[in-house]
Amino acid sequence: MSNRKLIRTTLAEVKGKVREVPAPRERSNNGSHRGPGGDRDGGRESVREGRPQQNAPQARKRTPPPMETNAELFYYKKQIDAHTLMVIVLQDGEEIEGTIEWYDRGALKVNRKDAPNLLLLKRNIKYMYKADERVEEAAE
Repeated sequence: MSNRKLIRTTLAEVKGKVREVPAPRERSNNGSHRGPGGDRDGGRESVREGRPQQNAPQARKRTPPPMETNAELFYYKKQIDAHTLMVIVLQDGEEIEGTIEWYDRGALKVNRKDAPNLLLLKRNIKYMYKADERVEEAAE
C-alpha cells in the first residue's frame, strides 16, 4: 500500500483563485522514493499543478468598498443639528435657500424664512452647499 495522497482540483483552482498552500513536510524515509535531483516526487510536483512552484505567497484579492458609506446621512444630520442655512440647486438650475428640517431615503424637507416650506425629492436635486460658502460674482 502506498502513502501517497490523492490530489483533487477544486473549483477555486480551476478558476485560478487558489491561495498558496504550504508545501508538505518531508518525512524521513531513509532517502527512499527520491527521484532525480533528490526531490521526493521525482519533479512531478510542479507538473501536477500545471505551473512552476512559486515561493512568494499569492496576493489576496482586495474586497471592494461598501456600496453605501452613509456619508450623505451623516452630512444631513450635521446640517440639521447645526441649523445650517443651505443652498440647494435643482436639476433645472433653480436655487432654494433654507435649512433642512428632516430627510428620508428619497426626500428633504426644507424650511425657508420668507417662503413656504418645501418637500424636495432627492432625484430633483443637482447639488447643495452651505449658504455662507456662496461665491458672489464680481460686478463688472
